[in-house]
Amino acid sequence: MDHPLERLVRYGRPYRGQLGLAVAAMAVYGAANGGLVYLFRPVLNDVFAVAAAPDQGQLNVLVAAILGCAVLKGIGAYFSVYLMAGIGLSVVRDLRNELFGHVVGQSASFFARRNVGAVTSRLMNDIGQIQFVITESLGGALRAAIAVVVLAGLLFYLNARLALVCIICAPLVVYPLVRLGQRVRRNSRRVQAETARLQHISVEAFSGHRIVTAFAAAHFEGVRFRQAADRLYQVAMKVTSTLAMLPPMMEWLGALAVVGALLYGVTEVASGDVQAGDFIAFVGALLMMYEPVKKLSRVNAQVQQGMACAERVFEVLDTRSEIQDRPSAPPLARPSRDIVFDRVSFTYPDGLGEIVLRDVSFRASAGQMVAIVGLSGAGKTTLVNLLPRLYDVTSGAVRIDGVDVRDVSLASLRASIGIVTQDTVLFDDTVARNIAYAAAPAEASQAEVAARIEAAARAAHAHEFIEALPDGYGTLIGERGQRLSGGQRQRLAIARALFRNAPILILDEATSSLDTESERLVQGALARLLLDRTSFVIAHRLSTVRRADRIVVLDDGHVRETGRHEELLAKADSLYARLYSLQLFDAGRRQPAAAADASGPARRDA
Repeated sequence: MDHPLERLVRYGRPYRGQLGLAVAAMAVYGAANGGLVYLFRPVLNDVFAVAAAPDQGQLNVLVAAILGCAVLKGIGAYFSVYLMAGIGLSVVRDLRNELFGHVVGQSASFFARRNVGAVTSRLMNDIGQIQFVITESLGGALRAAIAVVVLAGLLFYLNARLALVCIICAPLVVYPLVRLGQRVRRNSRRVQAETARLQHISVEAFSGHRIVTAFAAAHFEGVRFRQAADRLYQVAMKVTSTLAMLPPMMEWLGALAVVGALLYGVTEVASGDVQAGDFIAFVGALLMMYEPVKKLSRVNAQVQQGMACAERVFEVLDTRSEIQDRPSAPPLARPSRDIVFDRVSFTYPDGLGEIVLRDVSFRASAGQMVAIVGLSGAGKTTLVNLLPRLYDVTSGAVRIDGVDVRDVSLASLRASIGIVTQDTVLFDDTVARNIAYAAAPAEASQAEVAARIEAAARAAHAHEFIEALPDGYGTLIGERGQRLSGGQRQRLAIARALFRNAPILILDEATSSLDTESERLVQGALARLLLDRTSFVIAHRLSTVRRADRIVVLDDGHVRETGRHEELLAKADSLYARLYSLQLFDAGRRQPAAAADASGPARRDA
């Protein structure tokens, strides 16, 4: 596997021209910096040496040269910082875009293995640290390296023997710097991991604020957060301790170099072998080298921090989804005949070998409504998740019009399927954009799209409440639609499915948590949604199940029986009849209140 730094360099290749300009600006900066130091030599040797009658013309030239070097140094510094910052921001933008697209395109099992806070931390914190490395560390290192080269050349030009005396101890500090950098890299990975843990805890607490409040668990969550914050503090202090060792080391090295120069240089000046102006210029160049050399000493540690973050980012980018398009997979034609589950078995990738579905077979003809029932944990949700390939079957096949869903493109397959779930997912956007989410045809005009949105909302019995909102269809509904009631959110989800107009529909307990009035409105919307579509409905409402053209009864991952409501009730030893007699279905609003209450809360498929 390539080194993280090599991979980052590849992201910078599109910006080679900008990098060339940045290096040129750094060269101007370094040359002007060296020029300022060198100009001390003629000022001292040629101007101050004849102080009784200084050459005014020469003084004017030197003053102009000093001012010119200062201006060039400023210009070089500005453009080198500006251009390197642009490169860093561009690389980070490209990397962040790629990481987001890669993560969003992963299968459901990817998110089952990772928490959202950790993934978000890599997208924001880790990549932000990479930006710092590119912009500040690498950019500063290039600028410092050019300055050091220019100043070192000036030192040797002024006095080669004295320069050798000053830099002879430099190699002694290289080995400790490398060792410190390795320690920084190890601890930086731990810092990022603890940062991700802290972010995960905060995301969970904020998104579950209602439960935290209802259970009076604010103190408990506060303790969890403080413990994670303490762990982050301890690891971060280890990194800080390591980084704090670098300045004293460089101070000692710089002091050693200056002392060596003074001891040797004073003798040379006293003997007349070196002019005072040359010696002052030499010491000035040596002192000006200190800051860029110190910066270079810090770069290794900073780069190691960045590489630890890059490793975490590339670890996610190297994760390949098991749900992939096959080479040259054709688009799915609009379904017109049937959908077949053919001897389907399934085991979750991280399920420790537990078989969730076993040899499941049944057929749904075009336009039929298939109800899938069973106790919690029977595998109902898992079964319908195989149709849009949120997971792939372990064995067997799911076929649409005789074509295995794995043999067609994912985009066309999922475009043919609409999904409405009990846990309605809405986005912090306007009502209109939620209804038309990712489904508005590019060729349609804005007026046509608006008309389709309103038509979908009317069909979902949502238009009336939408019109009553402060900004109508332009109202922002908050994160996960928190500004709406449960029934309103469900009707928006149904309007979204109607707008999509997919020929296949999956309803996963879409009404189980609604009150009577909300359910009445949602049931009316669902009746319209189900028209002329092949649908798979997971429901505990008998009023929904009994309307199904086919009922599939799951038990422990097996299909125990299939048929219509009346047929299954008439069978001897029917599991469906037992579920019915145990009132695991809500027998609609026709049942007495006591019977309805006895049914208990709606169950959810794990």
